[in-house]
Amino acid sequence: MPYTTLFRSEEVAAIQLYFPAEVARSTVSALGEIGCVQFRDLNADTSAFQRAFVKDVRRVEEIERQLRFFGKQIEQAQIPFKGIDYDSLSAQAPSIAEIDELADRARHYEARLNSLNESHETLQKRFVELIELRYVLRETDTFFHQAHAQSGEIRQSVDSDDGSNLLDSNADVEHSAAASRFPDSGSLAVMNIGFVAGVVPRARMAAMERILWRILRGNLYMNQVAIDEAINDPITNEPVDKNIFIIFAHGREILSKVRKISESLGATLYAVDEDSRQRQTQLAEVNSRIGDIMSVLHNTRQTAHSELSYLAQNLQAWMVSVRKERAIFQTMNLFSYDEHQHCLIAEGWCPRLDLDKVHRTLRDAAIHSNSSQSSIMNEIGTLKDPPTFNRTNKFTQAFQSIMDAYGIATYREVNPGLVAIVTFPFLFAIMFGDLGHGFFLFLAALYLVLNEKQLKRAKYGEIFDMAFYGRYIMLLMGIYSMYTGLIYNDIFSKSMNLFGSRWTFPEGSDAETLSGVQIGTYPIGLDPAWEEADNGLLFTNSLKMKLSVVIGVIHMTFSLCLSLVNYRFFRSRLDIVANFIPGMLFLCSIFVYLIVCILYKWSVDWSMTDAQPPSLLNMLIYMFLSPGTVDEPLYAGQAQIQIVLLLIALVCVPWMLLMKPLVLRREANKARAAGYEGIAVAEQHGRISTSANDHEEEGVGAIIAEEIHGEEDFDFGETMIHQIIHTIEFCLNCVSHTASYLRLWALSLAHNQLSKVLWDMTLSNAFGMSGAVGVIVLFMAFAMWLILTISVLVVMEGTSAMLHSLRLHWVEAASKHFQATGHAFTPFTFSAVIDDL
Repeated sequence: MPYTTLFRSEEVAAIQLYFPAEVARSTVSALGEIGCVQFRDLNADTSAFQRAFVKDVRRVEEIERQLRFFGKQIEQAQIPFKGIDYDSLSAQAPSIAEIDELADRARHYEARLNSLNESHETLQKRFVELIELRYVLRETDTFFHQAHAQSGEIRQSVDSDDGSNLLDSNADVEHSAAASRFPDSGSLAVMNIGFVAGVVPRARMAAMERILWRILRGNLYMNQVAIDEAINDPITNEPVDKNIFIIFAHGREILSKVRKISESLGATLYAVDEDSRQRQTQLAEVNSRIGDIMSVLHNTRQTAHSELSYLAQNLQAWMVSVRKERAIFQTMNLFSYDEHQHCLIAEGWCPRLDLDKVHRTLRDAAIHSNSSQSSIMNEIGTLKDPPTFNRTNKFTQAFQSIMDAYGIATYREVNPGLVAIVTFPFLFAIMFGDLGHGFFLFLAALYLVLNEKQLKRAKYGEIFDMAFYGRYIMLLMGIYSMYTGLIYNDIFSKSMNLFGSRWTFPEGSDAETLSGVQIGTYPIGLDPAWEEADNGLLFTNSLKMKLSVVIGVIHMTFSLCLSLVNYRFFRSRLDIVANFIPGMLFLCSIFVYLIVCILYKWSVDWSMTDAQPPSLLNMLIYMFLSPGTVDEPLYAGQAQIQIVLLLIALVCVPWMLLMKPLVLRREANKARAAGYEGIAVAEQHGRISTSANDHEEEGVGAIIAEEIHGEEDFDFGETMIHQIIHTIEFCLNCVSHTASYLRLWALSLAHNQLSKVLWDMTLSNAFGMSGAVGVIVLFMAFAMWLILTISVLVVMEGTSAMLHSLRLHWVEAASKHFQATGHAFTPFTFSAVIDDL
């Protein structure tokens, strides 16, 4: 009977499903609600455009595109969206009728909004043109007054022009007509001088002046003035600074060139009359039309706002429905269609604990669809590796995720995520040990845990999302840090004398150095007397360094023992004998022996003996350089024991190196002699199931081939190279990984010293002041100390310690037992669709 455990991944069964065509969609929708089945792609050789439900997928994607268009319009209008009530949100997918109704609504509102947008854009463009024309009409009065004031000089230059007799008859006719229309001698039309007026972006004004001056060789008179207010571009809806200009020139061709050059530079030209009375009439007409357009624009915006407000109330719910529908048809595209039985065939994986739930779901889906035929599920045999599935909850999910980030566990091997629940925050706390800093971390995590329902859907940025996702990790890290801070007797770099120091110092002595006398053992943690002692740093350094080695070796040994659990579960006796036993002996003969010596050295009261405590580092070095020679013995018979341990370590190297390849070679030769050479694994192409027409002999051959792990293709050279790499890596890693655990000591020391420096530079100085100034300085120093403590010591140092703890789990511990060759179980579920919103 299968059971739920986080110690190793759950049993996953290979299943085959038969969906009658009339209930296929509703049944797949029901399976998406429970999220227990991972489907395989049975149409891997078929392109996405040739699958059965590609039209349905495109239809749903078109609806989703329309909803995204509505969302952009709503954001531009700055209308708030109505949030989704996730607690009351149903996991059930919409019906076909609801999707059809939604498609009709989406088409209607898209056409409606496009029509309103086009009308608004046209009106806005016309409104901008009228605004620019109004500015042009107002400012050209000044230009024309200046031109009329210089008309006498212009006439003299025109009359004295030798080329005036070259004017064609049309020019003469225009000249005479203009003279009859404008009897005033100051009229520009009388002199056949035309003008071009308009508006141009200010950024292009200088370029236009240079181009016109060079092309026309200075034969023009130009005036321009800046518009005080920026004018919104009707296309980009961004403010643009513009200038009004008017250009006076002689002749049609020159004026035509001026118009073309101006328009090429983005200028907008406007027809302006030279007569001031006509301009006043035109200005009044423009003002009237601006008022009318503003009224129409206001009505258009109100209509669009009301339409978008309605869409904003329903858009999120519609998007959930559409994405569920798309997920259903994309999943159905993974199935194969049986034309003879008119059904869809699917294959996939399902946890054994959920098989009954899937059976009930298939039956209920057929009842709700009023169908006489129900979907069928069969459990099938397969030679493929099932996916790895670890059932987690909100507490264990984050711990499982950090280990899955290193690699997915092989199917049914020991799950390192369970061990990480205890070891990850504990190793973090060793580096971060401070009662006060751990309390700050605990309070922050406790707030996230107690308000997780309100904060679950909050959007405060990526950093907050990461902290919220790992809130239970932070909670344990805070609790463990308070514990290690109590052991270190460290709260904000200061010690606590809770039970009274067990060290006494002579009173009234004038000696520069006082030697304390120990009268007992402090009940919990370090004695507070070590904080003020001159050799306190040396003592705590030595203690934490040895403690980090002890914890590191224990952690590695425990991880190596997990490999034994894996070997026993997979019934791999060869790996137990050829890998685990020599590896454990090698580790114990050197490094476990070292921590035994550390613990023994701590247990001896060296003040009661004549001998000096030996250096364990030198002991370990000379154990290899001078076997059998011990200058400062730690215990009786040390030299002989170390020789035996060294011989065991030396024997384990060839044992680990040669035994497995040689045994595998012998088994392969036996298999060939028994007649199993060349046996191929019977695996049906594109399916995980075996065919019902397979011969019994072929099935037996497949099983045999699987049991001997492909020994028919055994390559001794490749196996030998792999084992050489494994042996060298294991032996070297035992040394390097043990040294790597010294980071526990280094980061703990750095954290403690940084905390002391911060205290001495802020609060320690403030406590030395008195009076009103002292109060003010104390308040400012406390604020600075609190800000730097939280930002630097808690956040930055905490992040550093967390990354180091992560590395110790990924590299030092996982390499001892974790194969990480699996692939994750990814069921078809609607919850993933909702989480993406």
